[in-house]
Amino acid sequence: MLVASLTTGVAEAEPLKIGVLESLSGGQTSTGRPFATAAGFGIDLINQAGGFNGAKIEFLEYDNGGNTTGAADKFKQAVADGVHIVVQGASSAIAGQISEDVRRHNLRNPDRPIMFINLGAEALELTGDKCHFHHFRFTTTAPMRVVPLVSAMKENGDLGGKVYSINQNYSWGRDMEAAIKAAADSGGYKVVGTTLHEVNKIQDFSPFVATIRDSGADTVMTGNWSNDLLLLMKAAGDAGLKVRFGTTFLDQVGNIANAGTTALGHYVAHPYNIALDDTSFPEDFKRATGHYPVYIEPQSVNAMRALGEALKKVNFNGGKVDVNKIAAALEESSVKTPIGEITVRKEDHQAMLPVVVSRVEKGAKYPVDGTDMGFKPVKTLTGAEAIYPVQSSCKMQRPRA
Repeated sequence: MLVASLTTGVAEAEPLKIGVLESLSGGQTSTGRPFATAAGFGIDLINQAGGFNGAKIEFLEYDNGGNTTGAADKFKQAVADGVHIVVQGASSAIAGQISEDVRRHNLRNPDRPIMFINLGAEALELTGDKCHFHHFRFTTTAPMRVVPLVSAMKENGDLGGKVYSINQNYSWGRDMEAAIKAAADSGGYKVVGTTLHEVNKIQDFSPFVATIRDSGADTVMTGNWSNDLLLLMKAAGDAGLKVRFGTTFLDQVGNIANAGTTALGHYVAHPYNIALDDTSFPEDFKRATGHYPVYIEPQSVNAMRALGEALKKVNFNGGKVDVNKIAAALEESSVKTPIGEITVRKEDHQAMLPVVVSRVEKGAKYPVDGTDMGFKPVKTLTGAEAIYPVQSSCKMQRPRA
C-alpha cells in the first residue's frame, strides 16, 4: 500500500522509495505492524521537512506473511517496484533472508544496489559472518542488553550470586545464553543452569520452574518474548518461586496486563523509556498514531531519523538516486535523543545506541496496558558503554568508488 506519493512540482526528480517488508497479516500482525507504523512516522517527518531529491519519499508496505518464503517473494516485488531501501524488524530469521537477498541482488546488480535497514532483528550473525555494506542494524544485540541488565541489577542489589539462563532455542536465544555466561565474571555470579526450549510451543513451564528451583538460582535471565515469557513468569509466580527476572522484552505491548502483579520488581533492558523523554516526540507520536511510543517503535523512528540526517549530506539534484552514497552517509550519521546519542559503527554497521534498564513498579510516570504499573528507569548506559567489540567474523567489503 502506498502511503506517501510523489508530489507535483519537479516531475523529473527520482523519488526515494522505501519499502517495509513486515508481518502485516495473520498471527504476527501485532509484532510486524508497530515496525511499519513507526517507520512510516519517521518517514513522514522527513517529508514534512521537504522530502528528498526534489520529491516526497515514497513509502510502500509489503506483507511478508510472517515467514522467510513470503519475505523472499515480497523482496522480488519491491525490486520490481524500484524500491531503494527495505526496512524490517520482526524476526531474525526473516531479517537473515532479506539481508541475503539484498546481498545477492547487489552482487548481480552493482549499478542498482538496495540497502537494508534492520529495525529489530538482533541475531549477532547479522553483523558477524553475515555482515555486509548494505545492511545496517538500528537495534541492540544480546550483549548490549545483558551487560546493562547485569550492571543495573547488581548495583541495586537484585542480581544475587546464582543465575539461571532460560531461552528459546534459536539464534537469539543462543546469543542470550552466551551473553549471560560471558557476563558472569563482571556480574559476580555463577550460572547454575541453562535451558534452551522450543519457541512458542510450551504451554506448561512448571517443569522448567521446578528445575530452576532445584538450581537454587537467585535470578532468572531470559531473552524470551511473547507467551514464552508470560507463561514462564506466571508458572514461577504460581509456584511461589522467589526469583528476580532480568528480561529483554517485558515491555512488549500486553505483557504487563497479562502478567499482572507477577511482573512487579522484575527488570527489562531496552533502547528507550518514555519517562526519560522530555521532548515533544511522545505527544507527536500519540497524535499521529493514537498511542504513546512503546516497545520497538522509538528505535524504529530513530532509525528513520538517522536516515534523515544521512540524506541531508547527499544531493542528487533531482537525478538518479545513488544508494551507495546514501549508505556511506548513513555511516557518518548521528542522532541525539534524550537518552543519548546514536551513531553507526563503520566496521559492521551496528548502531551504537544507549540502553535503559527499567524495573516494573507501581506509580510509574507512564503506566502501561491500562494497569497501575509501568517501567521505572534505574540506569542508562551510553552506546559506547553498551557496545561489544566488532566480531572477527565480519569481513565488510565496501563497494568500489
